[in-house]
Amino acid sequence: MIELQLLAPESLVERLSDALLELGALSVSVEDADANTEHERALFGEPGSVIEANAWESSKLLCLFHDEDSASEALQSLRSLQLPQALENKVSTEAFAGWRFLEMKTVEDQDWVRLTQSQFQPIAISPDFWIVPTWSEVPPAAQKVIRLDPGLAFGTGTHPTTRMCLTWCSGRSFGGQRVMDYGCGSGILAIAAALFGCQEVQAVDIDEAAVESARQNAKDNDVASFIEVGLPDVAHGEFDAVFANILASPLKVLAPLLSGLVRPGGVLVLSGILERQSQELQAAYAPYADLQVIDAQEGWILMSARF
Repeated sequence: MIELQLLAPESLVERLSDALLELGALSVSVEDADANTEHERALFGEPGSVIEANAWESSKLLCLFHDEDSASEALQSLRSLQLPQALENKVSTEAFAGWRFLEMKTVEDQDWVRLTQSQFQPIAISPDFWIVPTWSEVPPAAQKVIRLDPGLAFGTGTHPTTRMCLTWCSGRSFGGQRVMDYGCGSGILAIAAALFGCQEVQAVDIDEAAVESARQNAKDNDVASFIEVGLPDVAHGEFDAVFANILASPLKVLAPLLSGLVRPGGVLVLSGILERQSQELQAAYAPYADLQVIDAQEGWILMSARF
C-alpha cells in the first residue's frame, strides 16, 4: 500500500477528498495537522446541533492507493487539474488552490483483526463484574461477565458514559423490577440489568443495526429470555429504572417521554452528558423531577432523578 499525504485548508478538504476518491484512492482520512501542538483543537457536535466545521483549519489528508503508480498519477492529475469527468465541469483552478504535497510512503499491510482485538481488553467495572471480549480469557476474579465485541452499535464499556452506567448497575439488585434501556446501542446496559436480577427488560433504539446487535448480544450472554429488543414504538408501560445513555441534545428533547416511562418511586439514569451541560439537563427535566449529578469521569457526568 502507498500512502499519499497532503496538507489542505478546511475549505478544501471535502472537495479534495472527493477528487482523490474519483482518482482511485482506496480511502481518504483526515487528521488535524496541528495535533499535539499548542494549535490543536477539538471538533465535535451532537445530533441536531449546527456543526461549525467539518475539518480542521489546517488538515492533513491521508490517502491510500494500491501502488506507487496509481498514487503518482492521482497526484499529477491534481497538480495539472486533469480531473475525472464527474468533477471536471464543476470546479475551476481557483477551486483547488491552497493544498500542497507532503509526502508519499509505503504502508505495511496490517493484520487488522489482530490490531483491533489488541485495542479491546477485559474491563473491570467492579472487582467481580467485567466486560470481556469473546477472544479474551475471563479473569479469575470475574463472577459476573458480559461477553461483548466492538461492532456496529455503540457501547462496549470502554467509554466513561457507559462505564458510569455499568458501575451504577453493579451496586444494585434488579429482582422483581422492570427496566428500560432507551437508546440501547449494543444492549450492554440491558444485559447488565438482567445479570443483576432483572427478568423484564425492554431495550429500544432508533437504529435497526443496533436493535439486531443488542438482540444478538443478549442471546450470546444467555439473557435473551429476559430482554425484549426493538424500535422505540415497542416501549410500553412504566419502569422501575430507565437508562438513557445518548447525548445531551436528544436527552433534552426526550425529557417528557423518558420521564413518563418512570413509575412513581422509580429512577431515571441519564448519561452521554458533558459536565458543562448539567444545568441544561436540569432545566429540561425540572418540570418532571430533580435531576442531579451522581458521578463524573473524564469530563462526562452521570445524572439521576428519583420520581
